[in-house]
Amino acid sequence: CMATMAWLNKRKVTISMSRRGNCWDNACSESFFALLKKEWTRRLGLLTRKEMTEEIHFYITQYYHKVRQHTALGGLTPNAYAQQLNAA
Repeated sequence: CMATMAWLNKRKVTISMSRRGNCWDNACSESFFALLKKEWTRRLGLLTRKEMTEEIHFYITQYYHKVRQHTALGGLTPNAYAQQLNAA
């Protein structure tokens, strides 16, 4: 574990840990990454790092924000929800 922490620190990776006993701290991130894997990357098979980076970028910028409807946002996409908030 110490070797892992040293490796991350050397690369200036910000480590995210929840507060002790609080299971909700990372719930949004974990939900997003579960969707990313289930909806997008699982179907791709083996890709190069560059190809996977491009696929994830596309998922986030083109699909997740512009196309994918979210029940928590009343069935709107994040972009449509933000536009609705800005118009109000």
